[in-house]
Amino acid sequence: MTALPYRSIPDMFLKRVTETPDARAFAHPAPGDAGEPVWLTWTDVAAQAKAIAAGLHELGVGLEDRVAILSSTRVEWILADLGIMCAGGATTTVYPTTEADDAAFIVRDSGSKVVIAEDAGQAAKLKGADLPDLVAIVVIDGEPGETGVPGLTLAELERRGNEALAKRPALIEEITAEIGPEHLATVIYTSGTTGRPKGVELLHAGWVWQGKTQSELGVLVPNDLQYLWLPLSHSFGKTLICGVIYVGMPTYVDGRVDKIIDNLAAIRPTLMAAAPRVFEKVYNVVVTTAKAGGDTKWKIFTWALNVGRQVSALQQAGKPVPAGLRIKYAVAHKLVFSKLHARLGGNMRAMVSGSAPLAKEIGEFFSAAGLPILEGYGLTETFAGSFVNRPEHVRVGTVGQALGDLEIKLDTDGEILLRGTPVMRGYHNLPEETAAAFTEDGFFRTGDIGELDPDGYLRITDRKKDLIKTSGGKYVAPSHIEGMFKSVCPYTSQAVVIGQARNFCTMLITLDPDAITAWSAGGPLEGRPYDELVTSQEAHDMVDGYVKQLNERLNRWETIKRFVILPRDLSIEDGELTPSMKVKRRVVEKAYADDIDKMYTGSLAQIS
Repeated sequence: MTALPYRSIPDMFLKRVTETPDARAFAHPAPGDAGEPVWLTWTDVAAQAKAIAAGLHELGVGLEDRVAILSSTRVEWILADLGIMCAGGATTTVYPTTEADDAAFIVRDSGSKVVIAEDAGQAAKLKGADLPDLVAIVVIDGEPGETGVPGLTLAELERRGNEALAKRPALIEEITAEIGPEHLATVIYTSGTTGRPKGVELLHAGWVWQGKTQSELGVLVPNDLQYLWLPLSHSFGKTLICGVIYVGMPTYVDGRVDKIIDNLAAIRPTLMAAAPRVFEKVYNVVVTTAKAGGDTKWKIFTWALNVGRQVSALQQAGKPVPAGLRIKYAVAHKLVFSKLHARLGGNMRAMVSGSAPLAKEIGEFFSAAGLPILEGYGLTETFAGSFVNRPEHVRVGTVGQALGDLEIKLDTDGEILLRGTPVMRGYHNLPEETAAAFTEDGFFRTGDIGELDPDGYLRITDRKKDLIKTSGGKYVAPSHIEGMFKSVCPYTSQAVVIGQARNFCTMLITLDPDAITAWSAGGPLEGRPYDELVTSQEAHDMVDGYVKQLNERLNRWETIKRFVILPRDLSIEDGELTPSMKVKRRVVEKAYADDIDKMYTGSLAQIS
């Protein structure tokens, strides 16, 4: 088992401050987006985190006491998280899109003593809820409003903390000296695709392991500049923070998804991690723009892509690229790929994809363009980072090799089993579910089906519970087909394969608003509202052609016989996507049950 260099996240954090006190740590947008980003040094971060920690200590937060954060991704989220742990507490994460009932459930189930909310609107979700352990609500922006619980601002909490530190300067160092690797650091409630969320208990040891292991991959280096937009309430975002602290890498923090493309051009980062949906949207824009440019532009694009794929295949196989092909690739880069690099800021060195499967064809596209995506794999229960491709050893279509000394084996049915330091302690208040999640010899059951090649590269084939069994007894892996369709049809936003206990497979499809609007430009549908565009006969015929292309690549029992284009995209707000952008299949199937029934009763035309 890997020897840990630090006892806890606070230990790791305070050592980072000592080693590089004046180095850039985290940046946030200037007020009103006016001017350059505002940078905090590690000394600045420590001053605020310690003040928050001391303020929480004054409110009675002690070792392993839970404090919830109910906020979007912003630099104050990180400061609050560090403050909670420096007070000895454990952070309970709550997505800002969580409905009031679920937010109250998480705060109550976790036993959180304090909630740090983004604003009065988020704090109001807890108004009138039965929360016996809650002693205070702290708001980052504005005033707390009336919630029935004592409220204060984050600035006021820091002021109280600084007063306490003035009387007892070594308070935080005294507290953090008592925190060990076996203590609780975080409780993350899985967003889940069904039912009530479960609180995953994650210890300091696992997070320190993540920081150390990430530093050994060559992905995070001190002179990089990371763009961080991921939900920090999710384990993927949280584990990146551990790597940032361990390495001391400057990171720009801005959780506004609609600002990503503009910010990439302005910030010009060298590293970004994202869910596959972001890469899919970039892919859609690039491909549809090339198609819209006419036959000549499309021919140049497809030629460049073919050249790039040849180069990528040789690089992945560890073979040299012939001189003639290198010359062709230089031309392809200048004519086509350089525009994609510019769209991503021009300095991108590495991109990491996680939280959901990345379609192999989309991975191949970015690799061909000289922007290989380091796809990784992990779960909340395994601190997010379990496998990842290395920068110089990418195998597209896999999630790479295991990190550190993590143990892996495949069960008889192909389920991936994991054991080691970066595995949860258990589910909060759920001893029976915790026991069921582990094998007798201590391996965690991931619920994912996979294959390992001789070099230890893992390929995820599907979720164990998501496998479809048709009425004919054939098994179908829906996520594989859905990912393939997204790469075939550049206008796709989401695809959901249906077929459990049915005699054939069908699909619910949503179209990307930007891509379908561009598709309609110059034609009879230009200017039509989104719902009219996607439900038009022209859109149906266009998608029908792509479904036929998909079917040519599938086994007979996997082919999509019928499909429906939904009148709107799936969303987190409507409960159809998790905050990490995974489709909640049961929610979607229930919401569109009538459309599904029509596909199986002959009311909708079958694919010819």
